Amino acid sequence: MGETGIVKTNGIEMEYFRFGTGDRTFVILPGLSIKSVIESAAAVEDGFGFMKDDFTFYLFDRRINYPNPYSIYDMADDTAAVMKELGLKDTYVFGASQGGMIALVIAIRYHELVKKVALGSTSPHVKPWQRKVVDTWIELAKAKDREGLYQEYGKEIYPPAVYEQYKDFFGDVAKTVTDEELERFVVFAESIPDYDVSSELNRIECPVLALGAFEDPVLDSDATMEIAENLDHRPDFALFMYNGYGHAAFDTAPDYRKRVYDFFMKE
Repeated sequence: MGETGIVKTNGIEMEYFRFGTGDRTFVILPGLSIKSVIESAAAVEDGFGFMKDDFTFYLFDRRINYPNPYSIYDMADDTAAVMKELGLKDTYVFGASQGGMIALVIAIRYHELVKKVALGSTSPHVKPWQRKVVDTWIELAKAKDREGLYQEYGKEIYPPAVYEQYKDFFGDVAKTVTDEELERFVVFAESIPDYDVSSELNRIECPVLALGAFEDPVLDSDATMEIAENLDHRPDFALFMYNGYGHAAFDTAPDYRKRVYDFFMKE
């Protein structure tokens, strides 16, 4: 089992989970979540376990003492500051959904920190019509409708069969959500409308892998394809699109982590 720690630097406090013994450093930036990703650290370690001899992993949560508002750019700058404080550089970064947005900003602004980046179900910017799902989540969280939020969240990010399998579980977890967690979720979700790096993708210097899903009701497949349209002229860019696995293909597709692993290990 890995270990949990808190980094403090320049007024920033951020929790992380470290596991693995490999020489290469693998940074995981999770998507928008209702509860802290650190609560699911054991499941993350289990999912990436086959890579533990090749990589040392750092799973980062968002900042503990976050401001309000808290932009995607600020999240990226804070994560970069924490990475520097831990002495990390030339890392292999995987960002999922909102974590992919953060990863894009870090790859654009902090070249020395990123050797390769893999982007899962993410976007260089979110158009108004792509925000409908997140806007619904925000409304439910503000209304303190824990059950409604968890069910809508699960329904949108997972394929129907997976959602039905875990529907009762989502209901049980919803009962444990605190007011503070709902407020945190709203602040992080409200960062999405003002985010746009579509004109800066050409500033990324490292190899990029983009993975998306054709059936993605949260951001739509167009989000991933926009990244591809900007980078597919580069020999160090790779794209893979899934069918039938939903927005959270990074959790549901059985070969997903192996694809990331192969891309990161390729010289």
